[in-house]
Amino acid sequence: MSTSLPDVPEVASVFDITVRWSDLDAYAHVNNVQYLRLFEEARVYAFKAWFGQGRDLIDEGMLVVSQAIDYLLPMEFAYAPARVAVWCGGVGGASFELGYAVAGPEGDDTVYARGRVSLVAYDLRQQRPRRLGAEEREALAAVTGPSPVLRSDRSVGGGARGATG
Repeated sequence: MSTSLPDVPEVASVFDITVRWSDLDAYAHVNNVQYLRLFEEARVYAFKAWFGQGRDLIDEGMLVVSQAIDYLLPMEFAYAPARVAVWCGGVGGASFELGYAVAGPEGDDTVYARGRVSLVAYDLRQQRPRRLGAEEREALAAVTGPSPVLRSDRSVGGGARGATG
């Protein structure tokens, strides 16, 4: 499914996710922690769309190893679901990164938050990371686009991301 949301690659999958009244904070905005729940729900739908349901999750799994999010604007409650775009931002040997953008309901292309989640393929029986299989790599390649640029990518003092000094 393609998208016309700003800074979201055309390969992204977009899912309608309901924002609940209980997701709001005292200011009547979607609470910051609820954005990670929106990411999680979109990821569940994306994995079904990308990998199918015929997988043996007893033997294999995916674990979240890190998350980063930029809150761009406060999102208020709407009766229509928010739209959450998700795509692959890069693939390693055993890990991959997903990019996300949370937008308002259909007709509201405002992006309220964007983020990245790093996951590792994990063998649940052996209790250790496993390499991504060929089918997983192929599925991720079909939905790979540029990783979202976050505020944390811009270091203090003008140096490169991850640079020490």
